[in-house]
Amino acid sequence: MPLADQIHMTSTNDALLHAKLNQETASIAWSELTRWFASGMVVAVSPDLDLIEVAAAMTRDDAAAVSQWMSAQRIAKVTDEQAQAWLDQNRQVWAIVVKPWILVQLK
Repeated sequence: MPLADQIHMTSTNDALLHAKLNQETASIAWSELTRWFASGMVVAVSPDLDLIEVAAAMTRDDAAAVSQWMSAQRIAKVTDEQAQAWLDQNRQVWAIVVKPWILVQLK
């Protein structure tokens, strides 16, 4: 397959993945996610990142991007302090499931 066709197919697949993930994103009260937080399954995404792009990178197993974000502390497991503050403030988050993780970003 010619390189131009491979690039087109990759960009089409990425667009479809982004569209699918966008449809799976929802606004939810933080209090609804505390069970998963207690299991260590919730990852906070920095507000300066695109939640869908992070979810797509994790879905594609893009270890380089995920590792870079983790090193820069732009994605990390939700801390006890964050969880308590969000609960106290009755915060809403954008959430998406990228098994086994739930990615959240403050609204």
